[in-house]
Amino acid sequence: MALPWYPDAPREDLVETLHGHQVADPYRWLEDAVSEQTKAWLAAQEELYERYLASVPGRDRLAERLGELLAAGEVGPPVWRGDRQFFTRREPGQEHAVLYTVSASGAERALIDPTMIDPTGVTTLDTWQPDIEGRLLAYQLSEGGREESVLRVLDIAAGEDADGPIDRCRYSDVAWLPGGDAFYYTRRLAPDKVPAGEEQFHRRVYLHQIGRAAREDVLIFGAGMDKTNYYGVAVSHDGRWLTITASAGTAPRNDAWIADLSASDTQAPNLQAVQQGVDASTWPRPGRDGRLYILTDRDAPRGRIAVAEPADPAFPEYPSWQELIPEDPDAVLTGLAILDGSGLDEPVLLLARARHAISEVSVHDLAFGDQIGQLDLPGLGTVGSLTERPEGGHEAWLVYTDYATPGVVLRYDAAAGTTHEWQRAPGAVEIPAVTAEQIAYPSADGTTIRMVVVSTATSNPIRQGTGSSGNPVPGQTRPAILYGYGGFNISQTPAFSASILAWVEAGGIYAIAGLRGGSEEGEEWHRAGMRERKQNVFDDFHAAAQKLVDDGWTTSDQLTVWGGSNGGLLVGASITQRPDLSAAAVCSAALLDMIRYERFGLGETWNDEFGTAADPDEFGWLLSYSPYHHVRPGVRYPAVLFTISDGDTRVDTMHARKMCAAVQYATASPASERPVLLRNEAKVGHGARSLSRSIALSAETLAFAAAQTGLRLA
Repeated sequence: MALPWYPDAPREDLVETLHGHQVADPYRWLEDAVSEQTKAWLAAQEELYERYLASVPGRDRLAERLGELLAAGEVGPPVWRGDRQFFTRREPGQEHAVLYTVSASGAERALIDPTMIDPTGVTTLDTWQPDIEGRLLAYQLSEGGREESVLRVLDIAAGEDADGPIDRCRYSDVAWLPGGDAFYYTRRLAPDKVPAGEEQFHRRVYLHQIGRAAREDVLIFGAGMDKTNYYGVAVSHDGRWLTITASAGTAPRNDAWIADLSASDTQAPNLQAVQQGVDASTWPRPGRDGRLYILTDRDAPRGRIAVAEPADPAFPEYPSWQELIPEDPDAVLTGLAILDGSGLDEPVLLLARARHAISEVSVHDLAFGDQIGQLDLPGLGTVGSLTERPEGGHEAWLVYTDYATPGVVLRYDAAAGTTHEWQRAPGAVEIPAVTAEQIAYPSADGTTIRMVVVSTATSNPIRQGTGSSGNPVPGQTRPAILYGYGGFNISQTPAFSASILAWVEAGGIYAIAGLRGGSEEGEEWHRAGMRERKQNVFDDFHAAAQKLVDDGWTTSDQLTVWGGSNGGLLVGASITQRPDLSAAAVCSAALLDMIRYERFGLGETWNDEFGTAADPDEFGWLLSYSPYHHVRPGVRYPAVLFTISDGDTRVDTMHARKMCAAVQYATASPASERPVLLRNEAKVGHGARSLSRSIALSAETLAFAAAQTGLRLA
């Protein structure tokens, strides 16, 4: 379609000398989201985007199909408190999942329904935690996508709030003490107690007494520590052990402490270091048998299990650790459950691992760690939420999903040695037949990377007659989407996705690359794609695109690169480093100005992942790839759709505004052929959103990719 000129965006002659480098920043004025100039520019971008959107075919049909696929709904695993269970379920057509409880009699009752609380759909249930007895429920809500959780306590029998609201509880655990009279939790200091600009940081661990004002809470931990610290807090089911973990931002290491509450005051627990000042991640878990179970990547980048005995004079420090289950050299440890209740000849431990991003669950003797079995899973997919009854038992629950299977809750019975379906997503939907093929390819430095290509049975034959070095046969390739993330130790594993299925069903190819920076191959894999090695991630992604072309799946003119958040940084690097590799790009909630990223949102918590611009050497890393600073006039850039949400409190929307203006100015591609557009959505954020908003976003972005790559939508 013919588009008008891009909205006027004045280029300022702003150049700073930073660590000896001349750094231009012509669109810094777009950092101010509330200025009249920025508002006018955003309004013009919205008008441009709406005009483009009106001309894109197939969007309504895509939205309809996405709605059909998402009508499968979703269901979560049970959380048990005695004979009472809690779980979430989203029925077909519901905007948000609802939290339910089921009593010992089997009566089911809705406890928290975000849509009933707020019919506009912009309120989300962020997290919840029942007390040990199952009488009270701590739950956290936030509005407009801002993730600024407000904590309340629900009296389950009465159906009314018994405490709260308590604000500043974003990303807070709640650890109940027995009896339900008090809990530990984390809360940020009040804004007037911290330096200006640091209101997002300065968390502390407190003890809260039910019925008392939050201002009376007892400070337990965190004073004088790193301002970016995130704290995890837990209390064992018997109330004896308190564990606290602390990590500076998203650093791949933590400190951990444990206190015996039977021997110290709950208001002044005697915390002993399990690990402190060590470059490793360690997660202690008190067992019901008196041992401390420790999931750690210390001296084991793919993870191992150690145990420590409280009677050991060195407890709980490293010299007291005894290895129970060693590291598997080819699989990453992802979770555990302990089954030690009546009905078992011997207690067992379940271990979840991911082998090249495919989940498996093994059964081990709890005392000595020997493997004695393996769970039969429905296919090659992903296992999550491995849980058991807190008081012990012989059952465990886990959630399984793959590219064609909505999440299903499985129950493992250790006494019978059987696994069966417990609950499945409530809606019946027709899911297209798809195949998922994992292929390997070399990156620029020769490292083997794995990528999954999802296609339909009818589209697989397109590669007949081609090889890894062969040329695609004209007319037999397909429009493709290449998705990647590559950061923060996050793995790309098989999961049900309406967007993937709708795209593939329409005749496209969808590829997911397991890039360095993630956790597909453990912590070493993560570190191979962070800090000074970040370019490895981009090279892995470029090589994935080339592999798809070389093997005849697609062509560069039919390829869309896609990613969000840290994956949006990846897409920004793709279009600036290799604009020739793709015809289109979808860049969502992205980090794009890596010189100033720490000044906005939660940016300062990520400087262990990326580096800090305050350090001359690390500044050099950032400048070497920062997408905003590598936009060059006269380049034929791909068509780009930037998507942002004004409630995003993680990644500031200034990144996309500045990058959009820069690419619109610089691109040599005609707007009618390869448009550069900005989609700005109100009252949602970086994370959870309502069903209808999810469908709208997916339909528009997929329709954009289809229009730019030639995929015909029925």
